Amino acid sequence: MTVGAYEAKTHLSDLLDRVSKGERVIITKHGVPVAVLQPPDPAPRRDVKQVIEEIVAFSKDGRHQATHAEIREWIEEGRD
Repeated sequence: MTVGAYEAKTHLSDLLDRVSKGERVIITKHGVPVAVLQPPDPAPRRDVKQVIEEIVAFSKDGRHQATHAEIREWIEEGRD
């Protein structure tokens, strides 16, 4: 989809909704493409086994006690 800068400005919320559904929007100024709205690249997934190994190594380090918040963050990271 291609839209002019003025239309993009006045309908930005609608355009963002479309982009969130996977659509790519090219914004033009005087007919010349100047920007592209597109969904972000997906976040890279981490290997769950690797994350567990890192947690085990970290806990054996002895220099740091993991906080509840850190443990929760690691659990959530492994669910991605």
